[in-house]
Amino acid sequence: MRLYVAGPLFSEAERSWLDTLTVQLRANDFDCFVPHEQFPELADVTVETVYRIDTDGLRSANALVAWLDGAMVDDGTACEIGMFSELVRSGAEHYRGIVGIATDLRLERRRQQSVIGGGLNLFVAGAIESCGTIVHTVDEAVAALREL
Repeated sequence: MRLYVAGPLFSEAERSWLDTLTVQLRANDFDCFVPHEQFPELADVTVETVYRIDTDGLRSANALVAWLDGAMVDDGTACEIGMFSELVRSGAEHYRGIVGIATDLRLERRRQQSVIGGGLNLFVAGAIESCGTIVHTVDEAVAALREL
């Protein structure tokens, strides 16, 4: 299964977490499209290029894995979730669903307090849950992907 791995990628720490996630997903036999791997030379990056390459990556994927941690879901990640949920809703069998990963303690506390949407933006949580699930560990994500 080909995965599009979405998440914030603007700091070394964010890219490192996504790289670690990707290593684990690849070790479980998933083929991964990771946006920041597509742009080794940032000097040549343009708005048009990023949009084209990432949209092509979304369209080529069978499922989306979205890292949801942070005070708010990253805006690019939220956009990717929205775009992919509509691809799934299109009815094409190629698109299987979305697995969101929320490891942030703030989200866990909100979930335990039964905050609607677990503390995520309700539209983003709704887009994920319309065709997938939100999990809290990488192992849970792998299991959820196998069920898509």
